[in-house]
Amino acid sequence: MERTGLGVIGCGFFAQNHLHAWTDLASKGVDIVAVCDVDEAKARAAAEKFGVTNWYKDAETMFRNEKLDLVDIVTRVETHRDVVRQAIRHRVPTIVQKPFGPDLAACRAMADEAQKAGIFLAVHENFRFQVPMRKITDLLRAGTIGTPSWGRISFRTGYDIYKGQPYLAHEERFVLIDLGVHVLDMARVVLGEVDHLSAELQRRNPNVRGEDTATMLLRHRSGAVSIVECTYESRRVPDVFPETLLELEGPKGAIILKPGSVLDVTVEGKTTTHDVDAPVLKWAERPWHIIQESVLATCEHMLKSLRAGRPADTAASDNVRTFGLVEAAYEAGSSGRAVRFA
Repeated sequence: MERTGLGVIGCGFFAQNHLHAWTDLASKGVDIVAVCDVDEAKARAAAEKFGVTNWYKDAETMFRNEKLDLVDIVTRVETHRDVVRQAIRHRVPTIVQKPFGPDLAACRAMADEAQKAGIFLAVHENFRFQVPMRKITDLLRAGTIGTPSWGRISFRTGYDIYKGQPYLAHEERFVLIDLGVHVLDMARVVLGEVDHLSAELQRRNPNVRGEDTATMLLRHRSGAVSIVECTYESRRVPDVFPETLLELEGPKGAIILKPGSVLDVTVEGKTTTHDVDAPVLKWAERPWHIIQESVLATCEHMLKSLRAGRPADTAASDNVRTFGLVEAAYEAGSSGRAVRFA
């Protein structure tokens, strides 16, 4: 079996899901040969937990010392550009955790540098790979409801995300960067590229620095219209964290993803209901299991794409288009005017 020597940079909160996923992919030929974190204790703990021989607190040293076939960067966004540049310089195919960069210019720069160097670079945008979303995209490809003309994509929660990631409360650009990239990416997947976008941004929690709620209206090039929304300040009960809810309407019918990963598909007045919940992997737990399974699916997709010599579905160049929507939402929110795309 072809073996792929992997390095993981970042061993913090969410990186544990990546480490578990790559460990599961040992049966597909993945060997985690090194881990790295600027916090030496986290790097050592990850190495011990996942049976990795070598650990580092400096990425450059890891790149120099190890023969890597792939690196997975699971660090905070402000570090991405420097670490991606190191990976490109050492000619190591690279996956970088979302958000790709702190701003659109940084995202474009990394994508361009990788393209010029001929290096595989992909963004770990895992919402596309969640079980319900994979089912929905399969239905759309099959033409089940025809070409969608209207949609709503919604991620609304009051879950305490600050407990595991306290730094988020101090981000000047917050929910659009952390969560908006996911729902805007799904809007592109199910309804196509965007012609123009308007947005209303709110800071409802006085204890956070940036916007915690975003409500966006998108006109897609196909003529479809979508409402895309995300917030960490919902007060609804029950709270369906971390589920994304979705509605699509087309000329033949409708698709509605409801709480509990229940999918209603209506065609010509007849509705069928599907259970599209994700399996709970041996290392996962509810309610995170939906995201945790998608991390595994994303990693496996990246591995297959790299080995096949083709770009990942969420290649850097593709994710730049998603991040362009995020940047446009900030512009529209501050100006009160819709932003049009060329």
